Amino acid sequence: MLRGYPGYQCPYCNRQVQDFIQKSTGFCGRRRTCVTGLSGPPQDLNAKANEFLADKKLPDNFDLLLDPGYEFTNLFGLRWDAVHETAYPSTFLNRPAGVIFFSKIVKEHGGRTTAAEVLDAMPSARAAH
Repeated sequence: MLRGYPGYQCPYCNRQVQDFIQKSTGFCGRRRTCVTGLSGPPQDLNAKANEFLADKKLPDNFDLLLDPGYEFTNLFGLRWDAVHETAYPSTFLNRPAGVIFFSKIVKEHGGRTTAAEVLDAMPSARAAH
């Protein structure tokens, strides 16, 4: 869960996404692994999302979803309801049945989950069979 686009491109979001992209081969080797970024909703969300993605080539198993009405954000209590904020930077790993087995919610701009932390928390491809 990325913070969104509160009028600028967040350097922390950019670094986190680039880290995940650079380590994408680690995710690709995992059975049925998808990486989904979720963001929303300042004005012009689609334009800001396109701007964010302009310098990034997302791997095939990576997606960016938008949460324009904060439905997902509010459902999980992740709304950072302050001026120029959208959501707490959050990372969840879940099994196909929807059971969350790893989560990290950061209530500041820095200290986000790294790709290495996620890969360490994931079951190996062999264990997933």
